[in-house]
Amino acid sequence: MSDLTQHRRRAAVLGSPIAHSLSPVLHRAAYAELGLQDWTYDRFEVDEAALPAFLDGLGGEWAGLSLTMPLKRAVIPLLDEVGPTARSVEAVNTVVFTEDGRRLGDNTDIPGIAAALAERGVEKTGSAAVLGAGATASSALAALARICTGEVTVYVRSAERAAEMQRWGERLGVPVRTADWADAAEAFAAPLVVATTPAGATDALAASVPERPGTLFDVLYEPWPTPLAAAWQQRGGQVVGGLDLLVHQAVLQVEQMTGRAPAPLAAMRAAGETALAARGR
Repeated sequence: MSDLTQHRRRAAVLGSPIAHSLSPVLHRAAYAELGLQDWTYDRFEVDEAALPAFLDGLGGEWAGLSLTMPLKRAVIPLLDEVGPTARSVEAVNTVVFTEDGRRLGDNTDIPGIAAALAERGVEKTGSAAVLGAGATASSALAALARICTGEVTVYVRSAERAAEMQRWGERLGVPVRTADWADAAEAFAAPLVVATTPAGATDALAASVPERPGTLFDVLYEPWPTPLAAAWQQRGGQVVGGLDLLVHQAVLQVEQMTGRAPAPLAAMRAAGETALAARGR
């Protein structure tokens, strides 16, 4: 075993708000399964203004950080190096600290999306649709750049958002067509639909799901299932959920922070499912 895992190490998730985060549950389950008894993983409420001081105050026992909104772009100027995956969407959700104190930024959301889909047998698709145009939508486009051989249609609420998604498509090498949110139900004809919108945004679309749809990747995990995901399953379609994404991106974070691979995906997923079930009681 390397020195990296022989003494007390710390990691945490930062963001604002952060109380809802399942990351501590997933990472602690991984540490228990890997026998890393001296490792701890916490959560801290940190906004953009407080981030520089927080980073500067960390000691040598820190192995890494997970970042949620609004920190994924704010952290970039504070890093020594940003990997190509994170740079492609200008969003960092993972920081790893080297032994000499350097801060390395990466994005595990993008490969996490691809891995969650591959686990369900979706490794290639001829076309896809994306619902929404926020930060998660750009990560979805980056993941689709790896598996989609044709056009991606993005359903948006404004011309500004449409232009933004067109720019991301050009940057990521993905042929993007934008369409008005009023026509979002047309997305369901695609073999793969990725819903990146906040809770409640797609609820009204549930009644429009056709019989035997393709695959829906709904990035939400709480509350679950969403009305859209429930309707999709009822009509015979395959659903990949936000917990799948959360677990797969956390697996990659654990591997980077601890230097141990493979991370225990099954144990991490079980811990996440148990925690969500407890919240729903």
